[in-house]
Amino acid sequence: MYAKTTHGISITVQAFFLPDQSSPDENHYVWAYHVRIENQSDETVQLKSRVWRITDAAGRVQEVRGAGVVGEQPVLKPGAAFEYTSGTPLSTPSGIMVGSYQMQLPTGAAFDAEIPAFSLDSPHQAARLN
Repeated sequence: MYAKTTHGISITVQAFFLPDQSSPDENHYVWAYHVRIENQSDETVQLKSRVWRITDAAGRVQEVRGAGVVGEQPVLKPGAAFEYTSGTPLSTPSGIMVGSYQMQLPTGAAFDAEIPAFSLDSPHQAARLN
């Protein structure tokens, strides 16, 4: 599990390889990732948008931007949490994801809550020592 806290917004991520949706012979690998966003601050915040940087094992980078997450823009009061699961495909057997959520305060001020970088590993990637 990967975790990071920015301005009192704690984000934890856990990734899972999905062998039943992957086709290694066709260079198609799929992962699900479960995210928990917890407001540990004293202010209510709303998740307005997201930015993901997805890098595959060949170094190709894809940037994904959009409103909210899984079709929602959750409002988190102090102490509240929101969880969701999503997924991503790659053409390589491993990769890495990192990103941020734009959070908005009731005053209209906004800040980016950083999503920790997390590894996308499959059993089809040979282990390498660096």
